[in-house]
Amino acid sequence: MADITVRPMAAADADRVLAIYQAGLDAGNASFEITAPTWAAFDAARLSAHRFVAVDSDGTVLGWIAVSPTSTRAVYAGVVEHSVYVDRAAQGRGVARLLLAELIASTEAAGIWTIQSGIFPENTASLTLHQRAGFRVIGVRERVGRHHDRWRDVVLLERRSPTIT
Repeated sequence: MADITVRPMAAADADRVLAIYQAGLDAGNASFEITAPTWAAFDAARLSAHRFVAVDSDGTVLGWIAVSPTSTRAVYAGVVEHSVYVDRAAQGRGVARLLLAELIASTEAAGIWTIQSGIFPENTASLTLHQRAGFRVIGVRERVGRHHDRWRDVVLLERRSPTIT
């Protein structure tokens, strides 16, 4: 992992970020979404202070992580939902772990007390990653939505900051 660094996501990363996103969607166990959004839509939906990419020594983007607010209500200002995607060729190298660690540090520094995510139960690697990073399973939303013509469950996870009280 010495050859992998994490840095803030920039507009110049758009093509690679969206390609990684689409590949994850195409694999079938990442999201209910079918098609990655345009960069403008992606950019508008995610908090700019908490978007990161992992790059190799050549500067190639290997993965990304970003958060979206869960609500516009003031009481939920410290709660975000995140997504993390890693290029298939870079999986198993600790990229997602590095990205998640950077996100946790960034959100805690900003006073965000809860990071949440919904993960398909079949995505066991992501569930393991999140639990190792301090996320806990809240529950399972059964048959919450249809994806590729079948009902899918979603495991809800959250990480409550131990430093923000």
